[in-house]
Parts: sequence; C-alpha cells; structure tokens
Amino acid sequence: MSKTVYVIGHKNPDTDSVVAATAYAALKRAQGLSHAKAARAGAVNPQTEYIFQRFGVALPEFIPDLIPKTEYYIDGPPSTLAENTPLWEALSLLEQSPRQVMPIVDNEGRYRGLFYYNSFAKNILAKINPHRKAVIPTSIRHLIETIKAQPLVANDLDVGFNGLIVVASLSDKRFKDYICAEPAHNKVVLVGDREEVMRIAIEAGVRALIITNGFIPSKEIARLAESRGVAVLISPYDTSSTSLLALYSTPVMSVADTSVKPLGARDLMKTAKHAISESAARAVPIVDEHDRVLGLLTEGDLIRDPNIELILVDHHEFAQAVDGIQNYHILEVIDHHRIGTFSTAYPITFINRVVGSTSTIVTSMYRETRTPLDRSIASILLCGILSDTLVLKSTTTTDTDSEMADYLASITDLSIEELGRDIMASASLAARFPIDQLLRMDRKEYEVQGKKLTVSQIELTNSQELLARQEEVLQGLAQLRKETGTYLAALMATDITKLESLLYIDAEREFYSYLNYPVQQPGIYILKDVLSRKKQLMPALTEMVQAALS
Repeated sequence: MSKTVYVIGHKNPDTDSVVAATAYAALKRAQGLSHAKAARAGAVNPQTEYIFQRFGVALPEFIPDLIPKTEYYIDGPPSTLAENTPLWEALSLLEQSPRQVMPIVDNEGRYRGLFYYNSFAKNILAKINPHRKAVIPTSIRHLIETIKAQPLVANDLDVGFNGLIVVASLSDKRFKDYICAEPAHNKVVLVGDREEVMRIAIEAGVRALIITNGFIPSKEIARLAESRGVAVLISPYDTSSTSLLALYSTPVMSVADTSVKPLGARDLMKTAKHAISESAARAVPIVDEHDRVLGLLTEGDLIRDPNIELILVDHHEFAQAVDGIQNYHILEVIDHHRIGTFSTAYPITFINRVVGSTSTIVTSMYRETRTPLDRSIASILLCGILSDTLVLKSTTTTDTDSEMADYLASITDLSIEELGRDIMASASLAARFPIDQLLRMDRKEYEVQGKKLTVSQIELTNSQELLARQEEVLQGLAQLRKETGTYLAALMATDITKLESLLYIDAEREFYSYLNYPVQQPGIYILKDVLSRKKQLMPALTEMVQAALS
C-alpha cells in the first residue's frame, strides 16, 4: 500500500499555514507524488474560511493529532472469507494467505470472527470426537462443492441443516434397524454399491444419500429418491475419503474464533498492542463504524513503519507541530521562521527563506520548477502572502514577497489593494468569537530558559471592538495559562488600519516589572508600529522573560 504524505502546517493554523499546505500538496502531486495530501492541525479562522470559500478551494483534511492509531499501520483491506464458505475451500484460501489468519464476514461485509489454523484444529476436533456422533452444519450445495460430487437428485441446495454423518457399513437388516430407530431427516448416509441399503435409507427419509466410488444407482433408486425429496450425490472418492471430506463441508463460521473483538480505525496503537497480545491468533481486525473490515493487524505490524509520512510547512519546531509528530518520517520542511532546536536522525529537504510568508516560498517553487498554477491555487497563494505580510505592510515583507504577489495578481486578474481589504475585513470577524476560541486561533508556543510562553495573534480593522471585551480577554488568558502551565499567555491584537498592536497579557507576577511597553491599562500594552509577532514581538518578549528569570 502506498504511503500517504501529509503536507501540514502548525497547530492553531493561520491563513498562510493552511494555504501553503494546500498549494504545496498540489505542487507535489503535479510532480508525481500522487499520495500527497494537504492537512491542517486545527480549526480555521474566519479569514481562512472566507478565502477558501471565495475561490472554491476545499479546506485541507483536519487532523487533530498524529498519536499512532491503527489506521496508520494497516496496509489496506485484507482477504476475507464469507461466513458460509465451506471449510475445505477456506483452508485452501488460508494456505495462500501471507498472514495465515483471515477475517470472516457476513453478506454485508461485517466482521464475524477470525479463521486460523489453531482455531480450526480446536473446533474440528470437537466435531470428530469418537465418543459422540459427528454432527456438522452444512448444506447440499456445500456437500456438492466439497466432495466434488455429481448431483443425481438435488433440491433445497442452500438450506442449512445439522447433518449427522452415517457410514452404511452394517448388514441390510441391522442398518434398517439403526436408521429407523430415530428420525432420519438430518442424516447423511454414505454407501457404496448396495442398492438395498440405498432403498432403506431413502424410505427412512434421510436428508441426503452420498454414493461413493462414482457408482451410478439404478433409475428406480433415483425415482424413489426424487419422490421422497432425498438428495442423491455421486462422490468420485472412496467411502473413507468421502466421509472425511464431508466433515469439511461445514461453513467456516462453525470453526471460527469469535472471541477476538475488532478495533476501530481511530483506536490507539497501544490499545492494539494489548489486543494482539491477548488474541490467540496474535491478530486483531480493524473495522469501520459499520463493522466492515478495513484491515488486519498482526504482531509483525507492530514493528513496521506507519503508512504516512510528513511534509511540514510554515513551522518546524515540534512544540508548534501537531501532537505525535515525532512518530513519523518527516520528508521536507518549508518555512520562513527562525531555526530552533529542530533535528532529525536522517537527511531531509529543509527550505528556510527570509521572506514574509511561506506562501511566497511555495509560489517561487512553482515558478522555479515551471509547474503550471491553477487559478484557484494562485488566488489563495496571493491571499496567503497578503495575510501574512498585512497586505505587504509588515516589517517582515521583502522584495520577494512583493514580486510573488505581483506575479500572482497578474495571472489571477486580482487587485492586491482590493483583495487585501477584503481578506483583512474578514479577519476582523474574529473579535466577535467566544474568547476561548479566539485565543486558540493562531496560537504558538515558545520556550525561554525552560519556561513556556503562549502567544496568539489576530488582525483587526478596529481595535475598539476587542477593547470593549478586555475583561473577558484577560480572564481568558489567565485560564489559558492555567490550562497550559505556561509562564506567560498573551494575545497580540494587530490593527491593520493604524499599523499598531495591543498586547493583552497574563504572566507570573515578577515579569510585569520587566515589561517595558507603554500601558494602555492594566494587562494591556501599546505596541506602536509593531505588526509582526515573529520579527518584532517575540525577540523583545524573549529578552524581557530572560531578564525576569535571571
């Protein structure tokens, strides 16, 4: 099974992160990586939602975490057995199965049990116990298919019954006494060329008469059987072989292990490990919400690589990445932030450029590789650049950002100024969101001297709307800091019309004396001409935290 390569941005993604993931996944597919798929690690903000809806682009798949789950380790649907498959056929299919274990399913494909050699041996011994008569669930069709019999008289082929296998080895008189001693409606009599025994069995009303060694009875026997509703099958094998094969006509479900309960695709691998160790088959099936089999996990699957790989965009530090990322192979990183403590045990493609937006890097890669740009992808790339550079006004904006924006505007016939106003206006809707949701929209975590910081950012066209909710914001930051156990929790609210920001902050008490921004009011600080969290706020905030901790 081919691996899925997820192209994914950071947690609590902003527009640039979601756009870059979408556009870069499209580029990788155009270059032949057909299983590249865009993903996002959180809910999108109003600006991102507006952009994707406006240009008719589907949002990337939402992946809340990448903690190892069963769906990441299965290699596609396994071969299965229908529950009414004759045992003889099932054994043949099991021999061809690489895992030597097969799920059994009903007519709707829903899981019923597992079939493997130990289960077969345990259950078949119960059916051939010499201390009691061999009774097997079967049908006339199963008998025909298993024994390779020629039906002479046959009806109700698919009606199941519990067959009692009887080998007619007694004399005619004793056989008659035996067969008539109790109801014979479920008996399957095996006989050679003894037509008198055949007549006795038919008149007693047995369910089926199997004539061995290919012997063809007289027409009178056939007519009698037809009149009494008794099936007559001609076996090409001798009596001994036929009696053995008859046992194997039972449906595979009769020897299944039904004690192995399935797991869901989203169940954790640590749950699967325990289930596999508890399973006699050393295997556990994986099913969907309708119990249809999606895969089969065995002990060998526990030590192989998962079926997904990753490309990170707009971030590279694990603290900002989706949870569980350390369990997967990272192929590439495309980013424009400072390089932190990121490391891998293997070489990767790492592209980090001094530009204002990851969307700028992705656009340049389309141009460098001469890959045609779909108009809708070009449109959202332009939005990604304008969003992350505050319509090319942020201090992080470079000549490359402006050049790529002009290029995208020319091939999409969009006005940078008009589009910029539209997307920034859509971003302002965030100020009306519940505070808990607002603080998590574009939130990033940092670490300074062992202390964790969490800093969110939103863009507004009018900072007064959020100022009216200042108590809510500060209470929300205090709650967020408590939940995350961080030294400091802050919200940077950037007014794109005034080109300045307000910093709402909740921190440890000793930090405030080192906070040297002008005070708007307690807990709220004025950041004149500060628009970039990455380039302007975080370097200064890091120095202040270091001073407070020294």
